[in-house]
Amino acid sequence: MILYLGASSLVKFYMQEPDSDLVKAWIRSAEYVATCRIAYTEVISALSIRYRKGDLSKEDYDLVANTFITDWENYIKVDFDDLEAGNLSMKYDLPRLSAMHLSAARLLAREYMKCKAAYSSEINGGPETAVFFSSADPLLCQAALNEGLTVLSLRQ
Repeated sequence: MILYLGASSLVKFYMQEPDSDLVKAWIRSAEYVATCRIAYTEVISALSIRYRKGDLSKEDYDLVANTFITDWENYIKVDFDDLEAGNLSMKYDLPRLSAMHLSAARLLAREYMKCKAAYSSEINGGPETAVFFSSADPLLCQAALNEGLTVLSLRQ
């Protein structure tokens, strides 16, 4: 399984929040974890905000941020198509970063399908797609479903 995490889901791996246990289980079962390259800035920003709000001590902030920075190298970083992201934003009334994540996840799914087709004699059976998408944003998840992605839902 390739697990694509939007920044809101990725933060749950580093901060104890509702559904953190679910995201951690998905990450443990995934062969690969992917996200859009913009997630680095989004996650660092989210952690900084939590620190400034007093949700994290300086020591905890440094530990969590440094863990994320180290882990970043292990994630598949996916680019996005700017025209597609703009079209998705218009189609689903998505905020800019959400549209970029959806474009990146769609790109990843398309690339997976190309690889699967190219190696079809070596890949027998299996799901139509092995790319699973997660975000804490219900609007983004619905758009991902509408675009044919397999969405892992958070309980929230």
